[in-house]
Amino acid sequence: MSDGKATEKEEALKEWVPRTELGKLVLNGKIKSLEEILLSNRKIMEPEIVDYLEPDMQTLTVDVKKTARVVRAGRKFSFRAAVLIGNKKGIIGIGMAKDREKWPAIRKAEKNAKLNLILVKRGCGSWECGCNEEHSVPFQVTGKCASVRVTLIPAPKGVGLVVGNKIKPVMEFAGIKDVWSKTKGNTSTTLNFVRAAIDALRRTLKVKQSPDMERKIVKVTK
Repeated sequence: MSDGKATEKEEALKEWVPRTELGKLVLNGKIKSLEEILLSNRKIMEPEIVDYLEPDMQTLTVDVKKTARVVRAGRKFSFRAAVLIGNKKGIIGIGMAKDREKWPAIRKAEKNAKLNLILVKRGCGSWECGCNEEHSVPFQVTGKCASVRVTLIPAPKGVGLVVGNKIKPVMEFAGIKDVWSKTKGNTSTTLNFVRAAIDALRRTLKVKQSPDMERKIVKVTK
């Protein structure tokens, strides 16, 4: 985050008056982390909640496209942006937005990403590794978006991110350091590829594990 952007957010937070009950609980110090919010399945309706609890959240514009639609007066152009955010410790989100101008579309997409955060369960799921650290996914998991399928496979420590370049930032922002992957479908479509990878990470909290597998998984938060 640049100094200018950080200062701008700090000033905005000073003037923040929460509109939701969740925002009031955060500002009053009764809720102290995004993990607490996400584990309780509460819906974040104010991006300021994320700025307040995670001021160092990383952001990356993963896709920007100029689109056009035909109207009576001719073609009307706009920009569609997709922004990825994450804290590199098990929280990640993606947001999309449109605007007539490029940068407003990106800013709107970033705000939307903050309203669509997910919690990622990390662990040491490879039977070749017994470190019990949060460096990989806890088990094999598959996500999808349109025709794209992404399967994430636990890898031992030191392997690195053996995934497509377009979804490496997704793994990095989620705090995944070692993982193998398999893909199917039209992975040249960046947005679908990224969303399929995020869907796979989302499923890490939905799959039930056996007691033996649970011992291989470390907690989302320490």
